[in-house]
Amino acid sequence: MSNRIYHGDRTIDGVVVCVDGALLDAQLMLHTFTDRGFEWGYEGDGPRQVALAILVAHTGDTGRAQTLCEDFMLNVVANFGNEWEMSSEDIDVAIDNITSRV
Repeated sequence: MSNRIYHGDRTIDGVVVCVDGALLDAQLMLHTFTDRGFEWGYEGDGPRQVALAILVAHTGDTGRAQTLCEDFMLNVVANFGNEWEMSSEDIDVAIDNITSRV
């Protein structure tokens, strides 16, 4: 698996989340936590949508993404600043940290 880069930014046009420069699919057909778009930096539905989208894109496994979503939101996405970046390796480390506590 290649090392993909996930990036979020608050722009003049709104909040944008990309993977390798392409807009990240919010996975609304899988689960809609919010119809207000992505958000981060706190615990809530916008950050849950980011967590789910990142995990689906990263793992390719919707079931696993849904299982990890809440913990990933609480431990990772809720702590993002205005602009953030994560590599696939960073996500693997976060997932390992989450699953090692279970």
